Amino acid sequence: MKIDVCPKNIHTLHPSDILFQTSYWGKVKARLGWKPVAFDFHASTGQRGDVMLLIRSLGSGFSIAYVPQGPEWGPVPEQYGLFLETLSQEICNHIDAKVAFIRYDLPWLSPYAADTTDGGSWTGHPPRQLRELRMNIGTRTWNLRKASLDLTVADTLIIDLDQPEADILAAMKPKTRYNIRLSQRKEVRVLNASAEELPVFYRLYGETARRNGFPAGSYRHFAALFSTRDLHTGDPRIIFLLAKRDQEVLAGAIVAISGRRALYLFGASASGGRNLMGSYALHWEAIKKARAMGCSAYDMGSVSPADDPGHPFYGMYRFKTGFGGNIVHRNGSWDYLLNRDGYQAFRNYEASVNIRLSLWNTG
Repeated sequence: MKIDVCPKNIHTLHPSDILFQTSYWGKVKARLGWKPVAFDFHASTGQRGDVMLLIRSLGSGFSIAYVPQGPEWGPVPEQYGLFLETLSQEICNHIDAKVAFIRYDLPWLSPYAADTTDGGSWTGHPPRQLRELRMNIGTRTWNLRKASLDLTVADTLIIDLDQPEADILAAMKPKTRYNIRLSQRKEVRVLNASAEELPVFYRLYGETARRNGFPAGSYRHFAALFSTRDLHTGDPRIIFLLAKRDQEVLAGAIVAISGRRALYLFGASASGGRNLMGSYALHWEAIKKARAMGCSAYDMGSVSPADDPGHPFYGMYRFKTGFGGNIVHRNGSWDYLLNRDGYQAFRNYEASVNIRLSLWNTG
């Protein structure tokens, strides 16, 4: 396999349904301490496109490069590893030699999900060692490693918006439809919010984090979403919604529209007033808005990969699957090693902190 890469300005990235591979996202992350770089690529197997990397120094003489949900376009599953190896080696000719590894958060379908396409149930990924063996078959260096966690979303619920609203409602579970209508009877309103109301959302977000036991991201990470003002035609748009009854704020959501995909980025809800079903009203309004804006899919984000009460995302699975849709199983995060000592130092650090919060999300 041969892949030609050519550096390009991030402002010339192609429009994409993947928010995290847009120039807008590069500018957001630049405000949080990352250096975005972009490349066009053309593979001898026919794949072509562009890809954005985010580079950051971690001290101790080495840096990391992160490819958030990219490349968008990839080969057949049997060539995943060879493609990533070849692409990585070509990119290395254009980035700082201090980069210890490249982490790809792949948007590609997991090769183990093929058994579910004909109605089979998801049985999950095999052990990490077997996944690495399969990924490295056909490579020259065997330098691909499965990351210890998946940085964005490996299993996500996606709702098809290319159908009438009545059909979307009909595909929901009866309890979800009931809760949406209950919120309407309770006079819950979902309103477009401005960036000036972000502190209100952040207070709710902190409340949600404490209630559900996950560490909250920093306020500056949310503020960066609204701080990029020089948007151009075709750039992603941010929809900020708050569900209220009278002056009581019940729930909030930040949804990104990129291309024809709406992505539920962040959500929060109050501990009180949960019987008013504000979160149900919020998502139904987001679905309607996304559909009206020409989106073909509403990506609701993380869920447990199956109906597994023992999974930490099972609560999200129960709530989100009520809206219908299908679960997509992606291949997750993979590392291509460039400096073994630097990579091992990072993995030791990664094991000692909540890397999802402290590094990737908050900048």
